[in-house]
Parts: sequence; C-alpha cells; structure tokens
Amino acid sequence: MGLRIAFVSGGKDSYYAVYRYSSRVDIGIMLIYEFPRPSPHIINIGKSIETLLLGGLPVIVVKLNKGREFNETAEVLKKLNADTLIAGDVYVEEHLNYMEKLAKEVGATLVEPLWGYDPQELIYREFESGIRSVVIGCINPLNKWLGVELTIDNISDLVKEAVNLGIDPLGERGEYHTVVIHGPLHKTSMNYKVVEKLIFDNYSILRII
Repeated sequence: MGLRIAFVSGGKDSYYAVYRYSSRVDIGIMLIYEFPRPSPHIINIGKSIETLLLGGLPVIVVKLNKGREFNETAEVLKKLNADTLIAGDVYVEEHLNYMEKLAKEVGATLVEPLWGYDPQELIYREFESGIRSVVIGCINPLNKWLGVELTIDNISDLVKEAVNLGIDPLGERGEYHTVVIHGPLHKTSMNYKVVEKLIFDNYSILRII
C-alpha cells in the first residue's frame, strides 16, 4: 500500500484538511516555489514545519525549479509511492484542476475534504474545531490583522471586515496567510515571537521565531 500524502503549508486550511480527512495522513509535503514575492510560509519555514510536527505530522520540504514545478512534484510523489493525495482547496477551480492532473500523473487518488464549502461557513468551522492561528502575511487593506492571533473569539470581526472590503474572508487566493499555533491535532501549542516586519509593495509579511 502506498502513502497518504497531504499538501501542507502550516496554515489553517491545509491543517484543517488533514484534520477532516477520514483516515490517517502518513506524511505532509511542503513545496517551495520561486515567486517574485516570497511566501509568508517560506519566510517562516521553521515555524511552519514546527507546527506540523507538533500536530503529529512528519513533513518533507521540496524546493522546485521554475518551469519544472509540475514534473518535479510528480517525480517526488512517485518516489514516495503516493497512493492518496490530500489537499485543502475550497473553491479555486485552477487549483483543483492542477491537483487532479497531478494525481492522475502519479496514479494516486485525490481527496479534497474542504472542496465546495462556503468560505464563510468553513472559516467558522475551522476555528470552532479549536484552531488558533497567527496572521503572518496580508494585503494592505487587512494590515491591522498582521500579527493578530485568530481564534473563535475574534474571527467574526475579521470576517465582517473582509466582507465589507469585498475580500474573501477565508483568504484562499492569498489575501492573507496564517500559521497554526494550536489545533485539534496538536499535543501542545507552538510558542513564537515576532522579530521583523517585511513589506513587499502592497503586501506585508511578519517573520516569527
């Protein structure tokens, strides 16, 4: 039998997808892409990995070369003998199509536990499960939330503000990014401290250790 592999970032959605998956995930895979603006998860890769380990999920990190992302990802999954791929996509069709193509390429079954959920309903479900996360990156209109710990007690405030601004409150297109500091899979919470704020045009990123 092959491995059940989850695509993870350390953020709330991929974490919740692992939690909602009906069976045990064997390993998480974190992919590093070459983007003009670095991902908040990669700037904070140490904490992104730490939170997954605290959640009981072994993780491997794979750096991908520009223009060869699909092929290199497929090669790694084949070497790992991937049987099932688990991802946390919700409504972005191009993400789903990419994952379906990848699963077909490696001969694996794709499971998307969050697909089709209403974004507002889903974000409440995530935090009702016990997830706590800190915002480590966001677009300028959401800048007041950078560094804020999101919990079931304040998530409605973020949702209201995002809706008023015409922004997806779930942030699936990268409007903001989080790293989980506690959740239903965690044996203990992750400690952190803020060391730096980085600004890239209209996007701010927090570096934590």
